[in-house]
Amino acid sequence: MPARVDQAQDPAVVADLVSVRLGTAFFRRALNRVLDDDLDGASLLPGWTRRHVVAHVGYNARALARLVDWAATGVETPMYVSPGARNEEIEVGATLPPEGLRNLVEHSAIDLDVRWRDLVDDHWSHVVRTAQGREVPAAETVWMRSREVWLHAVDLDSGARMDQIPAEVQERLVGDIHRAWAARPDTSTPSLVATDTAARWGPSDAATTVDGPLEALTGWATGRLPTPTATTSLRWSDGRPGPAPRWI
Repeated sequence: MPARVDQAQDPAVVADLVSVRLGTAFFRRALNRVLDDDLDGASLLPGWTRRHVVAHVGYNARALARLVDWAATGVETPMYVSPGARNEEIEVGATLPPEGLRNLVEHSAIDLDVRWRDLVDDHWSHVVRTAQGREVPAAETVWMRSREVWLHAVDLDSGARMDQIPAEVQERLVGDIHRAWAARPDTSTPSLVATDTAARWGPSDAATTVDGPLEALTGWATGRLPTPTATTSLRWSDGRPGPAPRWI
């Protein structure tokens, strides 16, 4: 019996599937380094233990699987039944025993990957709606998941580092964040320059430009570098280091 393979043919979707699978393995390795007793310890996200991070990653896969089902069947299937459902399931999931948390992450990731694999090529363009109300093609679910697994592996604080995330993933993530800043009328948006990749976000005449290595910019922009004055790897053109604007 021949092996079942991805139905997607678009080179961009195929590349994203490769990246998200690498990111899933990256998260799995980071989680495997966390002992059961250490799941109760703090993550890099304020207010969240490692349990919360693991529960979130598991339930995120289930939520995205619902969007893939929507694309496959045409039947509207929201990520969450209500605005508060996401936070509620994370809080409940964080109370699962260690084996349950690990199984949640593993089984939900496999289920989501199977749904991607079986989604026929012309359905990847079907429009679905995210929890934030954005209408996007189903292909966007792969990038949405990729951001979660790569970044939250670092949040487990078990040895995964920002500079281990592929540069192309970091650049795409910083681009998303910068666009989110620019879309907020109450946010002063700095330009960003990665000194090691020459990537730039924002105009050269911005009031403030922050430059430095890509992994430091990614850490700062995502809020994973809470004390910028403690590092010499980032520079502010106005000489006034500060926290990054909120992006989610």
